[in-house]
Parts: sequence; C-alpha cells; structure tokens
Amino acid sequence: MSAAPRIALVVQRASKASHIPSDASLRRWARATLARRAEVTLRYVAESEGRRLNREFRGRDYATNVLTFVYGSNPLAGDIVICAPVVAREAKSQGKRVAAHHAHLFVHGLLHLAGFDHEGDAEARRMEGRERRILAALGFPDPYAPVTMPADRL
Repeated sequence: MSAAPRIALVVQRASKASHIPSDASLRRWARATLARRAEVTLRYVAESEGRRLNREFRGRDYATNVLTFVYGSNPLAGDIVICAPVVAREAKSQGKRVAAHHAHLFVHGLLHLAGFDHEGDAEARRMEGRERRILAALGFPDPYAPVTMPADRL
C-alpha cells in the first residue's frame, strides 16, 4: 500500500463567515482529491476581494465562487480562492447544504490545479465525473444532481 501524497495546505480566512470548513475537513478533502505532492494556499475571501480578483484576473466584474491560480506542476503548486458569501448564496439558491457546496468548490479548484478543465464538453464530462466520484467517497451527494431539499433543512 502506497503512502498518501504529501499535501502542504495553508488556509487563510480573510472572510469572517462562520460556515467556512475546518482545516481538518479541508485537509481530508485535499487528500481525497490529489494523488500527488502539492503545495496549496486556500484563501476564503469576502465579496469585495472576490470581485476584485475576478475582475483583475478574468476581466469579469463580479465575485465568483472559486478561482484557481496554478504556479507549478512538480509538485503541484497554486492558490485557490473561494468567496464565502457566494458559496452560501449559491448553496441556498440551489437547495444544497453549505458544507457540501464548500467541498465541491474546493475539489473543483484542486482538480483545476491538477490540470483538469471544463472548456469543452468531453473535458467537462471527465472533470464532473471525477468530482462526483471524489465527493461520493467523501459522503457528499452528486453536486450536479437536482436537489429537492426543503429550505428549512439547509
């Protein structure tokens, strides 16, 4: 049995949102996603920083849910930025648990770091399939399946 890859994860909380997952959860999700050595900084931000970064690096003037910045391939190295208020808003509007949406977006960002993309249909199917398998192994529902959870259970 091979040892799990070494994943150096630094978590920065620039958002005061109370729903940001624990470091232990984030480390477990990272180990379940990446099969090789990695150095990742995960930064949770408020809406203003998320909007500024999305405008500066993608030319889009709104706060997006997740951004991934890749800096190296051996080991994998990069930054992932997750906008906490957007995560909460999306989870509520999609009828998902906030923790499940955090897990999905972090896994999604880590897969971008590992070279996955969703620009074309085939790439999107491959990446979404990988996300589904990882999240299922972590005990989360399919992030792409329609959810019919009552609002009072979110």
